[in-house]
Amino acid sequence: MKNFTFQNTTKLIFGRGTIARLTKELPADVRLMVTFGGGSVKTNGVYDQVMAALKGRDFVEFWGIEPNPKVETLRKAVALGKEKKVDYLLSVGGGSVADGTKLIAASLRSALDPWDIVLDNGKIGEMVPYATVMTLPATGSEMNLNAVISNLATDEKFGMAVPRRPEFSILDPETTFSLPDEQIAYGICDTFVHVAEQYMTTAGQSPLMDRWAEGILLTLVETAPKIRADKRNYDAMADYMLSATMGLNGFIAMGVSQDWATHSIGHELTALHGISHGQTLAIVLPAMMRVLRDQKMSKLLQYGERVWGIVSGTPAERAEAAIDRTEEFFRSLGLATRLSELNVGEATIAEIERRFSSRGVAFGEGRNVDGPKAGEVLRKCLRAN
Repeated sequence: MKNFTFQNTTKLIFGRGTIARLTKELPADVRLMVTFGGGSVKTNGVYDQVMAALKGRDFVEFWGIEPNPKVETLRKAVALGKEKKVDYLLSVGGGSVADGTKLIAASLRSALDPWDIVLDNGKIGEMVPYATVMTLPATGSEMNLNAVISNLATDEKFGMAVPRRPEFSILDPETTFSLPDEQIAYGICDTFVHVAEQYMTTAGQSPLMDRWAEGILLTLVETAPKIRADKRNYDAMADYMLSATMGLNGFIAMGVSQDWATHSIGHELTALHGISHGQTLAIVLPAMMRVLRDQKMSKLLQYGERVWGIVSGTPAERAEAAIDRTEEFFRSLGLATRLSELNVGEATIAEIERRFSSRGVAFGEGRNVDGPKAGEVLRKCLRAN
């Protein structure tokens, strides 16, 4: 196991009726800005609950943070926050709203353009505190330092890390009951691949991290059919919601290598075509496993046995069966697993390969997923295997 330092300071408030806790959890004397997405919280009762908890407070609302939050929108939020002298932020919505709020929190005390902060996280100085009410499980943004921001002007989408976690996050599974089926599918896939990015590297680094990760993967596999059958199943939604948080709050990453090549390629597909993030991952992960099968063989065999119960056949057969089961799981969620299903072809592959090469980047635990390797992975996504 590698050396590591771990600290997670976010207070997690989980369960039915917990949005009312905002009254006690938010400091009384802050100048507050509440950030929202497109308005679904006004139809599912969340907005009314938040307003009831904030009754008597002086605050400003900012609406319109999109899926894959755009820096163009976030600049407007920063300008409003500076005008109103905001010193505390509350994100209400899904992971994109939380991600955007992190960049706002990092920009309110800065003279830099927010995109400059995205490109160089080392330029972040003082951040204002922020908290979240999470309504769409997927990103784990409610308990981590991460954010992913898009730029419409350049067709780019980059991950970043801020130096301050949410002060607290409220997760009420009942807020997820009205989510569209496709959003739930994207979120389950995103959570699954978050875990895979931290787990599907090299066997033998930490049996504890492995079993924590496998526990989350098994929970998702067991829970997904229950949610597909009844998305108002509180216990199933609670298990999914907590899995999303635990999948990317640092708990399963202690002392082990990580990958993140699948996400890096997926971000480019979203930036170029607007494909939902979870959908890109369902396409890229199985192909990544196939292209890097020999490199990841020890973990693929362990994963196949512990998650899918695959114990017979040659190592190559068992590894391929594990990949097939992964792909079947994504398809059971209603997701595509081929670029051709979304009318994406060679021109896009060539552009992503060019972008990786021009930036000089290489992802994966072996730092070998560069431009040409990304092209190989994407070409594997084009056809059935």
